[in-house]
Amino acid sequence: MAGDDVNMTTVPPVLGVPSKGRLMETTAELLSRAGLELVRTGNARGYRGELRGLNGTESLEVAFLSASEIARHLMEGRIAAGITGEDLLQETIPDVDAVAKTRLPLGFGHADVVVAVPECWLDVARMSDLEEVAAEFHARHKRLMRVATKYLRLTRRFFAEEHGVVAFRTVRSAGATEGAPAAGLSDLIVDITSTGSTLKANRLKVLDDGVILRSQAMLAVRNDMAETPALSEVTQRLQAVMEQQP
Repeated sequence: MAGDDVNMTTVPPVLGVPSKGRLMETTAELLSRAGLELVRTGNARGYRGELRGLNGTESLEVAFLSASEIARHLMEGRIAAGITGEDLLQETIPDVDAVAKTRLPLGFGHADVVVAVPECWLDVARMSDLEEVAAEFHARHKRLMRVATKYLRLTRRFFAEEHGVVAFRTVRSAGATEGAPAAGLSDLIVDITSTGSTLKANRLKVLDDGVILRSQAMLAVRNDMAETPALSEVTQRLQAVMEQQP
């Protein structure tokens, strides 16, 4: 079911939040600062919960999901809002503004989606250099340059539409993307990084203009549910907390 085909009466008023780890803990802390309590219902490892402390309503139903599931469920209309990374929203939803124009930055989970090439590619520092190398690569090796990534949509848009680099093919990364060039599985990568240390450890460098997206955790609300009282209140409370940030 495509997100654009889901109307307001069929989208359940459910908030998707990260199910585990530091993302879940930080989300709970941020909601607490907004006067809201994130509670699991049933057993401690259950995947359903409630957001308590809202005005005029007892609670808002919560679904504990992986970050990628939140983006997908938001697109498909299985949840009305979710907290996940902007990178996953942009990658998962073809036209994210058409589905969830309301996206509030939450100030955590910062990371960049970048283009990284082997350090030994001394003459490649910018995307324009990569365009030349891609053509030479095809002529010399009789195959397209391979880009390993989990971000297929973002990569194709950034390479072809924004920089005119078309002589490449994407290779879906199933594991540690940064290790793909050394393993002979790709020639360069598009990956997400917060410090760049893993890239350096694998002798990769980020192109000077190779930052595709600066991502962070976002509260994303479906357009057809943005005026729902509970979700509108959650958005306003979190926005107030973010405005108080130093």
